[in-house]
This record gives sequence, structure tokens and C-alpha cells, in this order.
Amino acid sequence: MAMLVVFYVRQQVIYFVLSTAFLIVYIFTLIGWVMQRRNTVSIYEKGIGHRSFVAAWDEIQSVTADPKAGITIVKTNGGSVTIPKTIADVDQISLAIKNHLG
Repeated sequence: MAMLVVFYVRQQVIYFVLSTAFLIVYIFTLIGWVMQRRNTVSIYEKGIGHRSFVAAWDEIQSVTADPKAGITIVKTNGGSVTIPKTIADVDQISLAIKNHLG
């Protein structure tokens, strides 16, 4: 925004180009924050949820932790989800799942 003010004062195109570039970077940063905000894992007393995947603890058939891919949870009815390593505190999530499954 400050660059737009400088453009109006000085009337040089380079300031307009710079302000537009910073605005585009700012917009992509905000989009990234919104997209990352949706990537949450919810651990409840009776189960776990990630995006549209929801499973009770007794519905979970297997859990595999891969250092590169993340945590893969497979339900008894065949549904599965992979929790990526990009999720914050994925190691704590893995420990919580192991504690609940015994």
C-alpha cells in the first residue's frame, strides 16, 4: 500500500510495478495461510478427524507412520487417510494415536 502512495506522489511507473508485485505476493501469502488453516487434525475422546475423514478408535484397523509421507490411518470398512508431515506436531499426533489404540 505504501508503494501505491509513493506512485501517486512521484508518478513513476516503477513504483506502480513494485507495488503491484508486493500486492500479488501478499495475496498469495494470504491464500497459503487460508489453505493451511484447513489442514488440521482433531483428536477426540472417542476418535480422530482430518478434513472429511472421521473414525472412532474402534473403527481403526491399522496405523502406519512413514517418515517421508506421514501417518496413514486405515479404517475397518476400507476408508483411509494420510496425514502429511506438513501438519504441525505430527509426532505428537502419532503418539496420541498410539496411546489411544493401546
